[in-house]
Amino acid sequence: MKEDILKRFDESAGVIRATGERLADRIAQAVELLVGAFEAGGGLFVFGNGGSAADAQHVAGELVGRFMKERPGLRAEALTTDSSVLTCVGNDYGFEQVFARQLEAKARKGDVAMALSTSGNSPNVVAAMRRARQLGLKTIALTGKGGGKLAPVADVLLDVPSAITPRIQEAHVVIYHAICEMVERAVFGARK
Repeated sequence: MKEDILKRFDESAGVIRATGERLADRIAQAVELLVGAFEAGGGLFVFGNGGSAADAQHVAGELVGRFMKERPGLRAEALTTDSSVLTCVGNDYGFEQVFARQLEAKARKGDVAMALSTSGNSPNVVAAMRRARQLGLKTIALTGKGGGKLAPVADVLLDVPSAITPRIQEAHVVIYHAICEMVERAVFGARK
């Protein structure tokens, strides 16, 4: 069992290393996109299903609260948290619309939509990213290898070079932690 456990750590470290090497420039683009939005008074809407829903909440929490330094909150919202809205929209319009409908109600041009989907093919996530584009939002997608259906609707595609869901999710955490840290540093500088 110990060998199997150590193998998982080695696999994760390998995927994370390959992700950094492959995506560092694109992660920097995502940071620049978000910094521009926040500095212009915009915000971030982030969403996904299952573990990616939990990651969406994690991203919003890091930006609204703080990441590494004391500073004012940034406007960020996970579209995965309001059970009344999710069930109302799911019931009235179908589960595919649970995020797109929220973007219609809340998002404005100048905001950013961030999608998390290991496959890149979740219908409700893809629908929301298409709607984000129609609304004039910039889009960032965190996915697995290739990006799936999210690839053509992402201004910045952060596709982890793996097809194994847990390894993709582990790399997503490192990606969005790096984004949060760099955004915080860029928007607030040396302020503590």
